[in-house]
Amino acid sequence: MPSQNGRSFSTRRYSCDNCPLRPLPAFREFEKEELVFVNTVKKGELAVDKGATVLVEGSRSAHLYTVLSGWAFRYKLLSDGRRQIMNYSMPGDLIGLQGSLMGEMQHSVEALSPMLLCVFDREVLPELYRGHPGLAYDITWIASREERMLDENLLSIGRRTALERAAYLIAFISSRAKTVGLNGRTPLQIPITQQHVADTLGLSLVHTNKTIRKLMDRGLIHWRDGGCEVIDSEGLKELARWEGLNEDRRPLI
Repeated sequence: MPSQNGRSFSTRRYSCDNCPLRPLPAFREFEKEELVFVNTVKKGELAVDKGATVLVEGSRSAHLYTVLSGWAFRYKLLSDGRRQIMNYSMPGDLIGLQGSLMGEMQHSVEALSPMLLCVFDREVLPELYRGHPGLAYDITWIASREERMLDENLLSIGRRTALERAAYLIAFISSRAKTVGLNGRTPLQIPITQQHVADTLGLSLVHTNKTIRKLMDRGLIHWRDGGCEVIDSEGLKELARWEGLNEDRRPLI
């Protein structure tokens, strides 16, 4: 059984033809030959426990992963251990692309919940670019989308107040989660701690706690042991002065 960083990945539970994500309206349809190609190069699936590190900054990964289920976050560390969370990964997201194109990872990825990842060898990228221009465009689109999200996060940290930042972050995660079916129960519960929020927004934990309480007092969220429960996503967007994702159907690799 093949392995990655000491973790074994299994034979497939899902073929790409029967992928549970493909029927979701968030994702574009594959062309027939694209589906055959992706199905051929998929190596298996990797189960990851909550709290496990999927990718490590500075490491070289032999694989690319598509999140099939679960939540993760992407982060960088300073030399003294301070952490900046850059973004969050959900079903349908591709992770490890940076390491495949630049030689080594410039960030780490940690699982927020149990995850199931589709595993692809990174050596498949040259063949993908040569033979499947539609999929190559999809890779470019995915990288551009990540840049767009980071731009919005930079705007938030640079110009929004602490309350607006927190409202934006939770509305942003909530909106992304709903598009990929993570709102199976209402209200949506995001499996993050207040430390995750603090490390994303660049605030102290004390300031974050006070800010979260203001959102709770407004009836926009509840905070429970399992994380943040979103009560009023539209109210969060209004408070953050954010119009929403405004995305058409997006690629799924």
